[in-house]
Amino acid sequence: MSIALIMFCFCVAQGQEFRCAVSVNYQKLMTTTQAYESGGDKKVFENMKQAIEDFINGTKWTNIEFEQQEKIECSFSLVLNQRTSATDFVGQISIQMKRPVYNSTYTTGLFNYMEQPNFQFAYNESMPLEFDLNNFSSLLSSTLAYYCYVMLGMYFDSYSLYGGQPFYETAQQVVQAVDVAKYSGWDSKGGRNRYWFMENHINSAYSDLREAYYNYHRLGLDMMTKDQPKARQAIIAALQNLQRAHKRSTSMLSLQQFVDVKIQEIVSIFTPAPDQEKKQVYELIKDISPINVVKLKGFNVK
Repeated sequence: MSIALIMFCFCVAQGQEFRCAVSVNYQKLMTTTQAYESGGDKKVFENMKQAIEDFINGTKWTNIEFEQQEKIECSFSLVLNQRTSATDFVGQISIQMKRPVYNSTYTTGLFNYMEQPNFQFAYNESMPLEFDLNNFSSLLSSTLAYYCYVMLGMYFDSYSLYGGQPFYETAQQVVQAVDVAKYSGWDSKGGRNRYWFMENHINSAYSDLREAYYNYHRLGLDMMTKDQPKARQAIIAALQNLQRAHKRSTSMLSLQQFVDVKIQEIVSIFTPAPDQEKKQVYELIKDISPINVVKLKGFNVK
């Protein structure tokens, strides 16, 4: 999708928003003695994979029309740890999303996140996955919908300033529709869950996080082929955005996700940069994500 189209209008075309590859790993179940885990039951997991893939790729998540080549590349991986009944499972979800960089064949990681390994959900082969924003249907469909809207928020934030706002607001509606008293990971208890990941993006107190997506991608990466020094300054500005957000809250899950997914790319971009810029990047990463500073070898120049 061209930058101009994304920022100002969208051409009419056919197709949904995502091109998502789904994997379901059930190896742990096949090596335990739990009930319902016979080898002949593998078809359940194949159907689960297809149902999730069809749900994500077949649902119309926005009123924006994407051409085939414009679809958002992402992947969902589900590792199953337990099966407590014929239809009840416990597992771990991981999600990845990429974004194309303007005027290049390069794609940049935008989202790379792994949940805690305690996702409890039900899946019944005879019942299709359905989602209604106003009516809770199932934990599985709500969780998938939640992450689709979060990804849309990040994606559009990276093209226009606060462009992802309506999608974060919809993700918030998904959270509110879930019975948080019944299901874990959806309320404000604990700092590493779906509630807080969404809250980090929708809370105006953390607007610098949202600005970082725009500065890093639209003004930084998208401009690399046109003016590398200026583009690097935009990426430094994005890191300064993160630094300000970090000062407001030192435990922001979304901020750490941003740095974790970008750190190797930052190293590649600034390795040929002037020493002054390397030092600046080193100090910023040291402040906002000390665990990642070891990856900046040679950046702490005198």
